[in-house]
Amino acid sequence: MIVQAYMIENLETLVTLSKTGTMMETATVLKVSQSAVSKRIAALERYYDRKLIERDGRRVALTHHGTRLVERVTPLISEVRSVFLEDNALRKGKLILGVSEAILSSWGPSLFARVHEGLPEVELDFHAQRSPVVLDRIRSGEYMIGICTGSADADTDLQSEVLRLEPMVIVPSGLAAIDFEPGQPLDVITIESRSGAWASIEDDLRRLRLRRSASLESFFAAAQMALAGFGHALVPAGVAQTLAIGRDTLIPLGAEGLNRPVRFVARKSMFSRPLVQSFYREVLAQARNL
Repeated sequence: MIVQAYMIENLETLVTLSKTGTMMETATVLKVSQSAVSKRIAALERYYDRKLIERDGRRVALTHHGTRLVERVTPLISEVRSVFLEDNALRKGKLILGVSEAILSSWGPSLFARVHEGLPEVELDFHAQRSPVVLDRIRSGEYMIGICTGSADADTDLQSEVLRLEPMVIVPSGLAAIDFEPGQPLDVITIESRSGAWASIEDDLRRLRLRRSASLESFFAAAQMALAGFGHALVPAGVAQTLAIGRDTLIPLGAEGLNRPVRFVARKSMFSRPLVQSFYREVLAQARNL
């Protein structure tokens, strides 16, 4: 059993390295030293008698053998993690959640507080990440549930249910009044393309003739840039509310169909579990009251 655990640890390290591309980032994700990462990879190469990685400066690429190994063991590692979560966390009434940073920094905590009042026996373990990271960690078995944004079209391997459509708003540059009606061309600062929200709002931006003049990794950063007068920003209503921006200064676009979907996501086997189902129903009920 010790040997098996040791091998799984090493294989997990290789899988993580395949995603990050550097020893340093892998060490950060796994919360170990870079030396430990190197030793684990070296142990795998000795065991399989194959070169699994190639170095290119600070970055690392998988060899053909490394790629094949990662492809084969990734589903296995996900299943092992999932079994661990089901056998331990669920038995203790604990749910491990990955939540979009913008949600957990705005209206999320008040929603979860009300959910906890309805399910006081459930222990909630929160992790704030960007939506694509939340989805990756659900797939890998690290998180049990995700509350994130974006379209569900590409996530056919996961169970995904829309909790709410959060209206998007325009924060005028410097909060100065602007002569603007929805449908008129307008340059805005908003979220960058790799975010979960972008794919779900991109088509509606075009439809409403909104042009992305600059992109940032955070909706909060976009809103702050608008407050400082660097341009108009397109952000979720919850972000504007958290920053205490008066509603009378905002330009709402929810009625125009510009909303970001907020989703409840889990692996299909996890979603069917009774505790997860109870939690989902409570979250859905509370989300309708936002």
